[in-house]
Amino acid sequence: MVEKYFPQDEYEARWERVHAEMTRRGIETAVVWSRSAGSYDRAADVLYLANYYSPETGPDTLKWRAQGYYAVILQPDETPELVADNTEIRSEHIATPRIARYDDPIAGVAERLMARGVAGEVALVGADVLTVKYWHELKAATPAIAWVEIDDLIRIPRRIKSPRELGCLREGGRIGSAALDVMMKALVVGKPEREAVGDAVRELYRQGGAGSYITANHGETIGHWAREPLLGRSADGAEPGDFVRGWMDSIYQGYWFDHGRTAVAGGRPTPAQQALIDDCARIVEGIIAAIYPGVTNTAVAEIGEALIAEVDGAGGAMAEMFPVFAHGIGLYWEYPYVGRQAAPAEETIEANMAMGVEYFLSRDGVGTVGIEQNFIVGAQANELITYLPIQGW
Repeated sequence: MVEKYFPQDEYEARWERVHAEMTRRGIETAVVWSRSAGSYDRAADVLYLANYYSPETGPDTLKWRAQGYYAVILQPDETPELVADNTEIRSEHIATPRIARYDDPIAGVAERLMARGVAGEVALVGADVLTVKYWHELKAATPAIAWVEIDDLIRIPRRIKSPRELGCLREGGRIGSAALDVMMKALVVGKPEREAVGDAVRELYRQGGAGSYITANHGETIGHWAREPLLGRSADGAEPGDFVRGWMDSIYQGYWFDHGRTAVAGGRPTPAQQALIDDCARIVEGIIAAIYPGVTNTAVAEIGEALIAEVDGAGGAMAEMFPVFAHGIGLYWEYPYVGRQAAPAEETIEANMAMGVEYFLSRDGVGTVGIEQNFIVGAQANELITYLPIQGW
């Protein structure tokens, strides 16, 4: 029988941390919204609290409204209550025994709050999730409530990963790395990008993972994120001597990974190509070495900037697209973000955060190289969970 990946006491420990954060902030009631509808990028907070994920989606009808949206109602002295959309709920998979189902979860949340007699200030967690349409409906249905947007209420406890989460991240990293290895080998021998990604996805799903926007690129478009922007992979393959890049945005148990590598089709880089790969790797490895518990955003950014200044080249369009040196990983991309444009100067790194470090380095007449490593911040040393060499195809 298929059971929850994490045992019940993992969720109860999460509730304790979140309730403590609510008490610290003086929050008596919070409503935490998520949306999946077949995707994962806005599913994180409710998945973390209740292990609930809805594949439902579609336009509103006379019967169903706001399908794919759902919420958890939190009060420090109460077991969390899941307010789910109209989908099949198998209670053995849900972390909380308090479950309410509604064809319209917006109206359902309002009804559950009124049943508790809730009035006054209530924290709304998920202002970036609810559409304007549903936000207006929720406010109209709860006239006694003054909503206060506090989107980081669950993000803060999520930043530090539990031992079981770290185990999940290690396994997910292994699976994503195996799939990326398959893709890189196919790209290097000149397989069409679609076939290379298809080979990788088969390996990913065979081992229990899932995929997001898995991308490949090669040749004259290597300075862009993907050769074919809509799908992320094109119908053609690389010629010998082309740079090829594979990026594995993989998912395991809802946790996200983004391993990235660049190689040369045919496996024979020119000295200039090899130097560009080496320099990009040096930047990525140097930033990882600069990250440790207690270090500030500014300190890491300064080291990253110094590493870039030491090499001949520029970030180009890709580095402008991602103006960060590092970011948290977990149930989607998470805080902390590292970079002067990304986070407060004195924000600090802590042990047992999971992070990704990526950089794209361009050089005129040579091309663009991108590399990303995912790792766990350790008390003594960082632990890579991208189980692949930076080079070697």
